[in-house]
Amino acid sequence: MRHFVREATFRLARWDLLQFLEDHEDDLLHIFREEMEKLDQRMPEEQIFIDIRMVPLGEELLRAVLATLERFLQEY
Repeated sequence: MRHFVREATFRLARWDLLQFLEDHEDDLLHIFREEMEKLDQRMPEEQIFIDIRMVPLGEELLRAVLATLERFLQEY
């Protein structure tokens, strides 16, 4: 019964969730950039194996995650 309720609720909310992600993508990216900057500042360079700017890499990773969520919500 719980599974049925959870699945039904998800089916009802999925398009709202998709719209929410699309509406707030810039806000999410802004917050994520700030958090990645904090991470970049916390990590001593000698502990990083490759000299990578974390913010651009993290932003692309978040875009991929958001795209994955959007596709999932649209296709399943």
